Amino acid sequence: MSKPGPTTIPAYIDAAPPEGQALLRQLYALLKSVAPKAEEAIKWGTPFFVEPRFLFAFSAHKAHLSFTPTEAGLAPFRDELSRHKTTKGLLKVPYTEPLPEDLIRRIAQHQLKVVSARDDDSFW
Repeated sequence: MSKPGPTTIPAYIDAAPPEGQALLRQLYALLKSVAPKAEEAIKWGTPFFVEPRFLFAFSAHKAHLSFTPTEAGLAPFRDELSRHKTTKGLLKVPYTEPLPEDLIRRIAQHQLKVVSARDDDSFW
């Protein structure tokens, strides 16, 4: 029988690779400051912020963390993101590099505005 996974974001961070925990705590605090009223949840084993729809998520991996807003949330920042590893909808930050706080804060603020302006119930 497998052990149940973390049920809170702080527990998720505590269970993450030790070398990433400081960056994950920094990212968590930053996202909480941008969206203090957002619901925090662990969904599909990943920390989520929801207000009332998906805002953003993040996840811990062996050697990096991922910050996941949406493709629309990242789109206006593509030029700035060119210095980082990305996919359409996420930003990867190696644990060996500093967290790009200002950039993530601006992306998170933009994502909050995008989600707040939506008038449908779509998840993404």
